[in-house]
Amino acid sequence: MHRSSYLLGKGAWALFTILFVIVLNFFLFRILPGDPARAGLRDPRLTVEAQQAIRERFGLDKPVINCFQSLNPPQLGDCAVNPLDTQFFIYIGNLVRGEFGISYHTNRPVIEVIAERLWNTLILIGAGQILAIIFGMSLGVLAAWKARTPIDFGALGFSLLAWSLPTFWLGIILLFWGSTYLGLPIGGKLTPGMTYANAWEYLWDLGRHLFLPTLTYTIVFLGEYMLIMRSSLVEVLSEDYVLTAKAKGLNHFQILKDHALKNAMLPMVTIIALNLGFTVAGAVQIETVFSWPGLGGAIYEAVNRRDYPMLQASFLLLAISVIAANFIADLLYAWLDPRVQAN
Repeated sequence: MHRSSYLLGKGAWALFTILFVIVLNFFLFRILPGDPARAGLRDPRLTVEAQQAIRERFGLDKPVINCFQSLNPPQLGDCAVNPLDTQFFIYIGNLVRGEFGISYHTNRPVIEVIAERLWNTLILIGAGQILAIIFGMSLGVLAAWKARTPIDFGALGFSLLAWSLPTFWLGIILLFWGSTYLGLPIGGKLTPGMTYANAWEYLWDLGRHLFLPTLTYTIVFLGEYMLIMRSSLVEVLSEDYVLTAKAKGLNHFQILKDHALKNAMLPMVTIIALNLGFTVAGAVQIETVFSWPGLGGAIYEAVNRRDYPMLQASFLLLAISVIAANFIADLLYAWLDPRVQAN
């Protein structure tokens, strides 16, 4: 009974949050200063008639919402206007149909642009997150088990250094080192104009371009995971039930597997879920340094160009990802800690 109530409560709260984000997502970008019709093209020769044609093409000439002031051109919306023929309800209707509109900048369906950029981001950050989780947690477990030894001090020093390094600075250093001494490409996803005889050549070229940005991302997050894992495990290992397990004659591996790790994972579940949720936002600094065509760079360009459909879809995807990651973390909490169900 406790498990069902817990899951229903968390699921209802996640659904309410998504609905709130959908509404907020629409109005958030319409309070930005500037004219999307001009910002989208960045052409100083754009005439007033051309700007108005662009507004009509993308529905920017309609009232934002019934009885609200229209942004472009500035005029008071008529309360007699059909409320379904406003930007807000058109936006809601498109979402219900699974449509995100046309990008003002690329003049392509937003879903196509996001799918293309999101895949590149998932390749980069997904690989970096997996490596950071594996090595960070392993190093944290080792440091906690060898607490107050040279191994612990060395792991702590490395992790603090990795966590404190500015991402863009580390990326530039690795870019210089990799291109100079290893002959790795300095940017992009694939070698321009290169043709591949088979899939292995394609994967090899992709891997060479992916190595340095993935290494940068791994180092940045490895320190965070190691420090949190070590701190949590050191606290758990000082509990009375661990001392009892030692008194029973259990070996180190059994104590870690059956008693310590499961309880020490609670803080790690939270931080990993949040980081994975933000994965879809990309890593703007890493993508910029290595000229990686990810979603983070696309969002930055959309902000500069007031590309409402692209911004709305990107931030909605980001919000849903974070909410879903938190919901999964809550489910894992219930599995890892029975006390959560009891409450």
